[in-house]
Amino acid sequence: MMKEWATVISWENGVALLRCEPHSGCGSCNARSGCGSHLLNELGPESEHQLKIAISQPLEPGQKVEVGISEGSLLRSAALVYLTPLVGLIMGGALFQNLFVTDAFTAFGAILGAGLGFLLARAVAINIERKSDYQPTVLQIGLPPAVMRIQQE
Repeated sequence: MMKEWATVISWENGVALLRCEPHSGCGSCNARSGCGSHLLNELGPESEHQLKIAISQPLEPGQKVEVGISEGSLLRSAALVYLTPLVGLIMGGALFQNLFVTDAFTAFGAILGAGLGFLLARAVAINIERKSDYQPTVLQIGLPPAVMRIQQE
């Protein structure tokens, strides 16, 4: 199970809107200046991911929630997104190379195959996104922000 903590943005009628902040690379060390993953993340725009999860327990904005998704469904999704266009690119290029024998047609076939691979991946993703295996689930709910108070002596 892949786990991540998210922050509640809002909760209405049993549906919570959550914000997940992306982490750089593995996050297991403090060698930020020499790490290639950290440098690549600095190049890209700052982004946050939002997702909606059905949960019956009322939540407050700012509350932390641990969400998880099974590794198998995550790997199948990644394979669908990355491998389907790649296979289409290779097969389209190979087919057009055998049919037309010129490099221009081979390149066109590869681009056409990759485009069809993207469309196929999108169609399959639309069909499987409703399945419960591909939906994140709430694993833990943290205390509301108002409950957590630090008393100074």
